[in-house]
Amino acid sequence: MIIFSAPSGAGKTTIVQHLLKVFPELEFSVSACSRPMRKGETNGVDYYFISLEEFKEKIKNNEFAEYEEVYKDNYYGTLKSEIEHIWKKGKHIIFDMDVMGGLNLRLQFGENALAIFVMPPSIEHLEQRLNSRETETPESIARRIGKAEQELKKAELFDKIILNDNLEHALDEAEKIVFDFLNKK
Repeated sequence: MIIFSAPSGAGKTTIVQHLLKVFPELEFSVSACSRPMRKGETNGVDYYFISLEEFKEKIKNNEFAEYEEVYKDNYYGTLKSEIEHIWKKGKHIIFDMDVMGGLNLRLQFGENALAIFVMPPSIEHLEQRLNSRETETPESIARRIGKAEQELKKAELFDKIILNDNLEHALDEAEKIVFDFLNKK
């Protein structure tokens, strides 16, 4: 499994979407979340959107490989059934997830996992990207920036760090890292 983690707005989703086009042996793992669907999102594609009560029930039933309460009553997690489903198809899993989720999966799966941190050029750059999405309130941007400052301190815990100050270079570097990981014997 290949795990891409970063603060919101760092570019991890763009990188993962690119890699899915380049490497047909990869399949995206759709995470579950308890937050409401945003405009333009699709259930089962962007996330599995489930109620808070259903999420807590799945936690109780040990159905997650990892999960966390990212913001109050907003849980995100990786369903064990999603991992098993992709592996049964003979595919390698690629994840786009928050920093703590990425570290938790990396710990669980050891050398079968590669954890990559996408480093933004600066906090100011992140804030500009979040503002340009036009999906966030000023309060949610402030909350995400506060979280990003903490997440950046965890970058050194990842196997690789990609600085996303130039998208073309970041995509090239991601391709090389993923190719090397998939072809190691």
